[in-house]
Amino acid sequence: MDTCGSKGFTLVETLLVMAAFLTMSVISVVLLRPEFFLLEKNLFIAELKSDLLFAQQYAISHQQEVNVHIMPEKSYYYIYTRGDGPLLVEKTYSSAVKLEGGSMTLYFRFLPDGNVNRFGSFYAVIGGKKYRITIMIGKGRLYVAEE
Repeated sequence: MDTCGSKGFTLVETLLVMAAFLTMSVISVVLLRPEFFLLEKNLFIAELKSDLLFAQQYAISHQQEVNVHIMPEKSYYYIYTRGDGPLLVEKTYSSAVKLEGGSMTLYFRFLPDGNVNRFGSFYAVIGGKKYRITIMIGKGRLYVAEE
């Protein structure tokens, strides 16, 4: 057996393989970045809607006022009952999500009958796109629409 030429790969061959791998990695990261923003948007909106509906259901089932306080400067929101009641939800969200008040403030409450004390819209800016989150008068129904 001739083992003279089987000592491994040359430096040039190794560098070519590493360059090809690096190029494919960079391209895949660039192509997946928009998917990350889409996933982040969908996750945030779904969580916020779920938490707000939970707060409304808790207010109805326990016949208590439930407060929602969103603090955009800290990328944080929490939901709690009045007085010495428990903290129902406490969440931080991505700093890439910017919330801002619109026709309603970022502090409101669900009343024991499920109605909201303030109605209107506030906004979420995610990945350069603006979304309007609207809480309707009456039973506090909410929907999200892209601006």
